[in-house]
Amino acid sequence: MKNILLFLVIMVSGLTLAQNEPIKVVFDVTSSNPEVHRTAAKHLRLMAEAYPESEFELVVYSGAFKMVDKKSSVAGETLSTVVNRDNVSIVICEQTMKKHKMTMDDLIPGVGSVPDGIYELVIKQKQGWGYIKEAQ
Repeated sequence: MKNILLFLVIMVSGLTLAQNEPIKVVFDVTSSNPEVHRTAAKHLRLMAEAYPESEFELVVYSGAFKMVDKKSSVAGETLSTVVNRDNVSIVICEQTMKKHKMTMDDLIPGVGSVPDGIYELVIKQKQGWGYIKEAQ
C-alpha cells in the first residue's frame, strides 16, 4: 500500500512540474466563422494567463481576416486586451490584407503582420513551436 501511495505522489508531482515548463504555441485561424474567432481568442487569453512564462502567437489568414478588423471583430475586446501581454503576438498575413484591401490602420491596435501566414506557421513549427488549428 505504501508503494502505491508513493507512486501516486510521484506521478502527481511530476505532472505538476511538467505543467510549469515554458512552452511555445502557434494558433492557426483561417475560418470566417465568428464562433471560431471567439473560441480562438478565448483559448489564446486563457493560455497566456495560465502560462505567463510561455509564448503564444495567433496567425490569422484567409477567411479569418475579420477576426482582427477593429471595426468588425466579434473577438475584438478579448484580442485588444491579450495583444498587450508580453507573451502574446497576433499577426495577420499581408497577402490576406492585400486581397481584402486592408491596411494596418484597419487592424486592432497591437496586431502585427507577416508576409505570408502559412510560411509563418511552418517556420514556428520548424523552431519547435506547438501547433493548434482553430476550427469548427
